[in-house]
Formats: sequence, C-alpha cells, structure tokens
Amino acid sequence: METGRRTSKALIVLVALGLPAGCRTRDSADPAILTLGDQAVRRSEFERHVTNLEQQGGTSLDPTVRAALLDRFLARKLLADEGLSGVEVGDEEVATYYQAHPGEFESPETVTLRQILVPTLNEARDVRRRLLKDPHSFPALAQTLSRAPEASAGGLMGRFARGQLPAPLERAAFALAPGQISEPVPTPFGFHVLRLDEKQPSRPPTLEQSRDEIRSRLRREKVDGKIQQFVAGLMARAKVNHEAAESTPHP
Repeated sequence: METGRRTSKALIVLVALGLPAGCRTRDSADPAILTLGDQAVRRSEFERHVTNLEQQGGTSLDPTVRAALLDRFLARKLLADEGLSGVEVGDEEVATYYQAHPGEFESPETVTLRQILVPTLNEARDVRRRLLKDPHSFPALAQTLSRAPEASAGGLMGRFARGQLPAPLERAAFALAPGQISEPVPTPFGFHVLRLDEKQPSRPPTLEQSRDEIRSRLRREKVDGKIQQFVAGLMARAKVNHEAAESTPHP
C-alpha cells in the first residue's frame, strides 16, 4: 500500500519542543507540530481549526477537549492526499443499511402554527372569542394585537416537530386539529392563542428519499475507519507533542 511505503520511508519527527533550542528559533512563532517526509503541520493550522469549532459552538474549548482534538486533526491533515475522495459506497450497501434500520429516517410529526400573543388573560379570551366568530380574521388580528415577533406575518410561526417548542405551547399545539383555535396558553411572555394550520403525521421515507443521507453516513463511517487505521500506524512511529500544540505563540 502506498501509504505504508511512504510512512515507513519517512522520518516522522515532532519538532516543536523536541529539537534543540537553536533549531527551534526559526519557527518559534509558528512551530511545526508534526512533519511527515516533506509534509509539515503547523500550530497555526491547528489553532485555526480550534477557532472555527469555537465559533460554531459559541464557546471556548476546554484544554482537555483541545488535546483530544489534536490527534484526529493531525490524522485528517495527513490523510488529505491519501485517497479519501476515493471512498465509495455502493447502491447495495445503501439498500442493506435501509432494510436493517427501519424507521431510522422517519420524518417526525409536525405542526404548522400561527399565534397571537397578548399580555393578559382577559385580552387572550377576547381574541379567542373573536376568532371563533370569524376564523379568517386571524392574520389581521395578529398584525394589530399580537406582541410576538411574527405579528407582521399574520402570526405565522412556522412548522415544528416535538421538542422544538416550549412545553406549554407544544402540549396545546399537538392537541389541536387543523383549523382549531387553542384556549389561552400562559407562558412567561404572556398569553398565547394558537391556530393549527396544518398537521403532518410521521411517515417513513422511501429508499430513494433516504439514499443520499445513508450514503453520506456510510461514507463517513468508512473514512473514520480509515483514519483510525492510519492513526494507529502513524502513532506507532511518532510521538505527538501536545505541548507544542497547546503552547501560546508569543510575538
């Protein structure tokens, strides 16, 4: 295998803190965490990776998490030219997975809701009475009376599955039939009057509808397996110097 030949011939050296001081001076601002033949992975690359993850998650990563990320990051960098794009998943594999995991890709039950939010119970009761007399007035009443953000859109909140709404609203919403108006629902924001515009029952997707998602999932599993094998071989020949990756660069 080409990867094995390259790895066995390469001198795998972690240079950041492992070299004498004179050798480190040139790269002290951005040391190489790992070198494999003519390929080098530098600390700045890992820092950018960590920064992206922190921005996505909206929080700083714990040092323990950073250390756990390092080996996987190095493996992915070194695998970039090792044929990951050649990992394929056949139609038969997709069909076998679909048959073996019934219901896994089932679409959940959803409701499409409108709401009018008012500050008092009496106002909510009055809104409900008016809606029962004239159900078609909901958008107009929402635009004039509701204090919810979607008031200008006629009170249309959108489509929701279970677990996506506050518990009091979820209980009321999923108990309604299409076209029904709820009793006033109290929350810390005020009193909500809901209308159920549409309810979609849960339904299993067809194989064709699930094919792309299954193929992506199986491909990720194959890639992860390849990474684990490569990491095992790589780490048998090299020492990963976590201190180099965790050291804060100095100007």
